[in-house]
Amino acid sequence: MIRQFDQTKIAQPADGSTMTSLPPISAADLAALLSSRLCHDIISPVFGIQSGLELLDDMPGDKESMQLVRSSLKSAVAKLQFARIAFGAAGSQTAMIDLNDAKTVATGYMEHEKPSLVWEGEPGYVPKNCAKIVLNLIVMASASISRGGKVHVQIDGIEPFGATITATGDRIRMQQRLVAMLDGTMGEEAMDAQAIQPYYTLFLAEESGLAVTYEKTDDRVVFKIGPKAAATANEPAGPGPAPAA
Repeated sequence: MIRQFDQTKIAQPADGSTMTSLPPISAADLAALLSSRLCHDIISPVFGIQSGLELLDDMPGDKESMQLVRSSLKSAVAKLQFARIAFGAAGSQTAMIDLNDAKTVATGYMEHEKPSLVWEGEPGYVPKNCAKIVLNLIVMASASISRGGKVHVQIDGIEPFGATITATGDRIRMQQRLVAMLDGTMGEEAMDAQAIQPYYTLFLAEESGLAVTYEKTDDRVVFKIGPKAAATANEPAGPGPAPAA
């Protein structure tokens, strides 16, 4: 695991506010961990292609081996197309992304996952960070379902941007450090490739002036994306001042 360093930390959000809920991490470590995460996602279908080709060397024309190559290749392509938007630059720094393109890569990605995907809501072009947040939350929503289930994406608005991602299944298990980051209780522990995706997602939200909130029950978790000011205004008020003695 890669330890955090005090120097060369990720830049502050664009509005100049501080990131209070996320631990500091260097730009170099962020790039390395995102690369590790991408390799983790791609290595399985690539090994599938390799295995299928080795079987074809021993059994030329074998239909099952050829099917293994085809299905693994489709999975690898879908994951790379997804990663290009979810993690990549996807154009210039101020690029806008067509939500139909985000929907297409999300659909391709989820065809190789156990949960099904339903994407509904308003179409249009949004800042690329908004699309990235949605795509990364789809992956985290899918990972929270132990088996089967459904991930539902609802685009609530374009300007200001808002979306709701709901995972429904028999048993919901959220990654512990994802919950800690969302709750603002993440300590100064080491970051690894499994924790970097929620970190990156919330970092993008901070930079974009957005907030990510969640509600969880035994069979459902709902992630909501919206303007940070609105999310703060909707938070329950804390206890009032103590009565005078």
